[in-house]
Amino acid sequence: MSLLLDDALSDIRGTPTLRQRDERAYWYDRYRVGTDIKERYLGEDSQQLRDRIEQHERLRTEEAPRRKERARLVRLLRSERFLGLDTATGSLVAALAKAGLFRIGGVAVGTIAFLLYEGELGLRLAADATARTSDIDIASFEKLALGLDESVQPKLEEVLADFSFAPVLSLEKDRAWRWRQSDGESLLEFLTPSFRDDEGIRDLPELGVSARALHHLEYLISDTIHAAAVYREGILVKAPRPERFAIHKLIVAARRRDGPDSLKARKDLMQAELLISILSEDRPADLIEAYKDAVSRGPRWRQRIEASLDRAPKVAELLENAR
Repeated sequence: MSLLLDDALSDIRGTPTLRQRDERAYWYDRYRVGTDIKERYLGEDSQQLRDRIEQHERLRTEEAPRRKERARLVRLLRSERFLGLDTATGSLVAALAKAGLFRIGGVAVGTIAFLLYEGELGLRLAADATARTSDIDIASFEKLALGLDESVQPKLEEVLADFSFAPVLSLEKDRAWRWRQSDGESLLEFLTPSFRDDEGIRDLPELGVSARALHHLEYLISDTIHAAAVYREGILVKAPRPERFAIHKLIVAARRRDGPDSLKARKDLMQAELLISILSEDRPADLIEAYKDAVSRGPRWRQRIEASLDRAPKVAELLENAR
C-alpha cells in the first residue's frame, strides 16, 4: 500500500498547492499547459501526504525499482493464496485507475470491494460464491464536495470501448448506467446515492457517465479507505470501510430477498457474516459504531437490518457480543 501511495505522487507536474474548503484542506498539483493553468487533485491534507509531497522528486527517480518491488509483493501475496483480481477484471480496474477514476471520486463497491479486504483484514477467501463475480460496481457522489474542475482522462467511454464494453441503454435515452462486455460476461455498473424519494438515473459530471441512484448508498461511500488490489504490480483504489460494507450488506440483502435478486441476497448475507465475524474480534468498536450509525438513520433502516438479522441469527449474535 505504501508503495502505491508513493507512486500516486511521483508524477507531480507542477507546484503542489494547498487549498482550504470549509474546515478541510486539499492538495492540488498546479501546472501550466501553454497559457492555461491546470489543477490535478492529489488528496486531502494529512501529515502522510505532506511527507510524500516533500519527497516527490526522489520518488520520481525511484519509480522503476518501486514497480519491481510492488510486483514482488504481489507475487508473494499470490503465493499465500490471496485470490486477488482475475486478468479480465484486473486489467479493466487498472485502466480505470490510470484514467483517474478512483483519484477523483470513484469507489469500488460490491464483490470487488469484498476482495480488496483480503489485504485490509488478512482474509483468506476461497473461490466460492462469496468471492466470485463477473460484475464490477463503481459508486460516486453526484456532486463531489471538493468541487473539482477535473475529469477522468481519457474519457471512461473510451476506456470501456477498449475493453469491448458497450452501454446498455436505459428507459432514459442516451443515459446508460450499465455497460456490458460484448465478448465476455462482465457487467459494469455505475451507482450514486439518492437523496430524493425516487431512485432514477443521475449524471456524474466529473466521471463523464450516468449512474443509478440508490437509497442507503451514501452511508457506504461517505467514509472510504485506500486499498491495494492484488494484480500485476498492484492497483491503488478506493473502497468503503469494511465495517460499513458489512452493515450495508445487511440492508441490501433485505431489499433483495423477495425479488428476482434473491440469490444475490444470500451472497450479501454470506459476505456480511464473514466480515462481521472478523470485525467483531479485530475491530469491535468500529463495527458497533457503524451499526449504531445505520440504525439511527430511521425506522426503514432499522427494519431492513433487523430483517436480515432474523435470517442470520449468527450475525445477530456476533453483533450483540461485540457491544
